[in-house]
Amino acid sequence: MLPSHTHYWDDEITFNTQHSSQWDSLCHVQSTHTGLSYNGFQPTQEILTNCASTAENDAPTLDHWHELGGMAARGVLIDYKAYADEKGTPFHPLESVRITAQDVEDCAAHFGVAFKPGDVLLVRTGATEVYENPTDEEVAKMQTGTLAGLHGCEDTARWIWNKRFTAVASDAIALEALPGLDKDGNPALHQYLLSSFGMSIGELWDLKNLSEYCKKTGRYSFMLTSVPLNIPCLIGSPPNALTIF
Repeated sequence: MLPSHTHYWDDEITFNTQHSSQWDSLCHVQSTHTGLSYNGFQPTQEILTNCASTAENDAPTLDHWHELGGMAARGVLIDYKAYADEKGTPFHPLESVRITAQDVEDCAAHFGVAFKPGDVLLVRTGATEVYENPTDEEVAKMQTGTLAGLHGCEDTARWIWNKRFTAVASDAIALEALPGLDKDGNPALHQYLLSSFGMSIGELWDLKNLSEYCKKTGRYSFMLTSVPLNIPCLIGSPPNALTIF
């Protein structure tokens, strides 16, 4: 037993996993064509809330990462915000700028990045810096629903697939530019990557310090580790990510 004069402090934290830095699991978004998640899984509220352990969980959720020890991969930063600034290209992370696959290739060449199979692609738009200290004009822009990001189209999806990336993450809310280009306005890349490719999406990652270090060292590749929370049927999770140079 603890002595009666001992004092301790504890925390209790409740939050929505989509409201900050996160990974999306493979059943976060279903295909609009089939209504199914990756590998034909049909998520239901009952399945996602009543699972007691990962061992009995058939859903393509983030807790399965722990069965493989988490993520340890080569990461590459595509600092599109810095690239646009250096090129004098008009750009704001809260405007619907659609960054094409060719734009990413050009940015990579500018900073000397060579992609390799298995890379985790990180795309910086500068969004999190705006969210931390927005001007009145930027607060107004937030209400419009527009956002810079990857061009959400089949060409981008094909490029991502052919590059054989392990995962893709960004500092933006949705990775891809909003509004989405799907016929119903949904973000198309989410369906391609999550429900078809089995490729997790990271969003709202704070990439500012990483950007500054990459610029200082002239190196835009690094070891990236990430371990989501170990909770059965986890649809989203803080990435708990580290970059090691």
